[in-house]
Amino acid sequence: MSMLHKALAGLALAILPFGASAAEIKWDMANEYNDTSIHAEGDRLFSSKLAEMTGGAIEITHHFGGSIGFKSKDQLDAVGDGALPIANTYVGPLGGIDPMFLLPSLPFLAKTAEEARRLLDVARADYEAIFAANNQKLLWASPWPPSGIWAKKPVDSDAAITNLKIRTYDANGTITLQQAGAAPIQLSWADVVPQLSTGGIDAVLTSAEGGTNAKFWEHLSHFTEVNYAMPLNMIHINLDTWNDLSAAHQAAVLDAAKAAEDYVWEKVEARVAQNYADMKAAGMTVVTGVSDDYLAELNAAGSQAREEWLAKTGAKGEAILQAFNN
Repeated sequence: MSMLHKALAGLALAILPFGASAAEIKWDMANEYNDTSIHAEGDRLFSSKLAEMTGGAIEITHHFGGSIGFKSKDQLDAVGDGALPIANTYVGPLGGIDPMFLLPSLPFLAKTAEEARRLLDVARADYEAIFAANNQKLLWASPWPPSGIWAKKPVDSDAAITNLKIRTYDANGTITLQQAGAAPIQLSWADVVPQLSTGGIDAVLTSAEGGTNAKFWEHLSHFTEVNYAMPLNMIHINLDTWNDLSAAHQAAVLDAAKAAEDYVWEKVEARVAQNYADMKAAGMTVVTGVSDDYLAELNAAGSQAREEWLAKTGAKGEAILQAFNN
């Protein structure tokens, strides 16, 4: 090393904050969703806390909006194989790998944050076992606000939903909306805006949060509140990456994960009011107070998805639902 290089290296170390050191460990973290989403907020809080707790030893580079090239449906394999060290993944598309990933989005099961977190707590050990079987460790789960229907009209009646070309986010939604008379198409998040732009779809099943992040008002005019489900993203780390950490760094990761999880669950309900305010400011019409009869019909349309999930999960699924309901 030249004298100049040595001097520059010494200067770089000298300007680090007291108690900090150059990052020993650097992770790329994938997230298919927008950098304004509640999930992105949780990710950034996690990395900030982790840097603070480790004196800068662990540094995370975030890749929001699918910018690293993986969609949620790819991320379980990518993290398990080590192509990604860590990811924030919407788990519904992983239902073909294990039907437990479809539990959070069972239609009209968990409709509030309190219910969704109770459902998560009942099934958390099962999720941890699935990730472990795929060479990963579950760090935390991040909720979506309740799903509704974004469209060019109110979708608050049988007539309005019949033959509607609507995006769904997993098999549960596809089954339910098909039973309701719509024409559902399952799409990854990254494919939604392109399909709206070209007319491939006319409506989207997602939360007020999701559509606000992506500025759906550039394509659609109405959001109909139906409180269909509160699905989950899960944040998971490659098990080899985890095992390579020191005990102190593992403890810091778990503490930072707990802080991120508590933050997103605390914020999720207030998020809806903010989303509605942003939507109305952008000229959207928010349709609330849809009829009980219509909601009952949608609930009935979801019965096949619930029955299929129970058929696949058997006694384990029945025990989870019984524990949740009790």
